[in-house]
Amino acid sequence: MSPLELVAALSGLACVLLTVRRHMLCWPIGLVMVALYAIIFYEAKLYSDCLLQIVYIGLQLYGWRQWIVERRPAGGTGEALEESEAPAEVPVRWLSGRATAWWVAGIAVGTLLWGAGMASYTDAALPFGDAFTTVASLVAQWLLAKRAVQSWLAWIAVDVACVPIYVHKELYLTAGLYAVFLGLAIAGFLAWRKAAAEPRP
Repeated sequence: MSPLELVAALSGLACVLLTVRRHMLCWPIGLVMVALYAIIFYEAKLYSDCLLQIVYIGLQLYGWRQWIVERRPAGGTGEALEESEAPAEVPVRWLSGRATAWWVAGIAVGTLLWGAGMASYTDAALPFGDAFTTVASLVAQWLLAKRAVQSWLAWIAVDVACVPIYVHKELYLTAGLYAVFLGLAIAGFLAWRKAAAEPRP
């Protein structure tokens, strides 16, 4: 365990906890986390994970901007909204079985193609495992933005795969962090499944 990994893991945990509380600081702390993990994964030769963190830098900046815009009054000026004035919970939904099958197939094909490229053209340590977590993470993030319940199933699959990968690379703190993420993903799935089953007001 390096000091860099310790700071990255603590930043990741703080980011998730602040996100649950809908606190604006989750975004800058998330930026610290993904920037540090880009370095850590590069040094561990997990190149797909490294590239994913670089993509996440853009997503963190986009999310931070969206939260700033959405917490201002309608005119776009003035003070941020109080917590009690925050928008209501967004509705969530299940994807159709057909759409789910297409996403699963996309993850499988993307993993094979990306993994083969990493195996052929780089010295990636675990090209196919790393490719799976990268491709599935991007799909999970997209489905999360679309408020699909299945996004949590994708995150669960990612976290289950990440834990042994990071243990293998002796990133023990990071493996522990992803074990925590796994618990949060299961909780998220159960909460969204319940919300999707409830009739809309």
